[in-house]
Amino acid sequence: MTRTIFITGCSTGIGYTAAHQLQQHGFNVIASCRKQEDVARLQSEGLTCLYLDYSDSQSITNAVADIIRLTDGKLYGLFNNGAYGQAGALEDLPRDALKEQFEANFFGWHQLVTELLPVMRKQGEGRIIQNSSVLGIVAMKYRGAYNSSKFAIEGWTDTLRLELSETNIKVSLIEPGPIETEFRSNALKAFKKWVNVDNSYHKEKYLIQQQRLEKEQSGSAFVLPADSIIPPLLHALNSSRPKNRYRVTFPTHLFAVLKRLLPTKYLDMILNKSD
Repeated sequence: MTRTIFITGCSTGIGYTAAHQLQQHGFNVIASCRKQEDVARLQSEGLTCLYLDYSDSQSITNAVADIIRLTDGKLYGLFNNGAYGQAGALEDLPRDALKEQFEANFFGWHQLVTELLPVMRKQGEGRIIQNSSVLGIVAMKYRGAYNSSKFAIEGWTDTLRLELSETNIKVSLIEPGPIETEFRSNALKAFKKWVNVDNSYHKEKYLIQQQRLEKEQSGSAFVLPADSIIPPLLHALNSSRPKNRYRVTFPTHLFAVLKRLLPTKYLDMILNKSD
């Protein structure tokens, strides 16, 4: 029987690639985007696509109702993927900037899982896969809001895995490092919205950050294409014993090891040299 997976954040990048490739691998894919024009575009490409904005609670509830209707109450997998990065030093970010970051990167994910879990419990199985980040393992300067949201997702997901340990609902984290997506352009929009560069102590560093975010390509020696996420995603969906964590890209593997081995002050010295 064809298994259905729901994937969020499918307008570009990892979500877009995952939706098309999992469909090619025989899954019944239901994608979602937070802009109606992107929903229409993906529908024109042959995907079933719904509107979902993590910061809009009602849109999550509506999407869940549509999923239940489209699948006759059955859903095998959820790939929580949609997110954005709020750049800026923590001292320059107002409370509302962090609220927006957590609505999109944490609270919306929480609501979606809790509304879909009854479906998986009823059918007696399911897979929940959370797309985290290397920045859910270590922190970096000027990414504090995003760091915080991903650290929160890591702890939340670990807790959920423990709470579902007596069920056949498996929970996994994917932890990408640098992936070539439109993440930087979205981060730049959020940065310009909330950060007053001219009045900041960090003005000179911000000019460097803006130049990095304005580049069309990452420039990182370790950056991988979006489809590098597909092998771990397929393993998390298909394996009888999926991993708790799938680390993608060299920096993610490296920092996971360094965090275990190095004293904090030495890890900080390395992280302080990072852009």
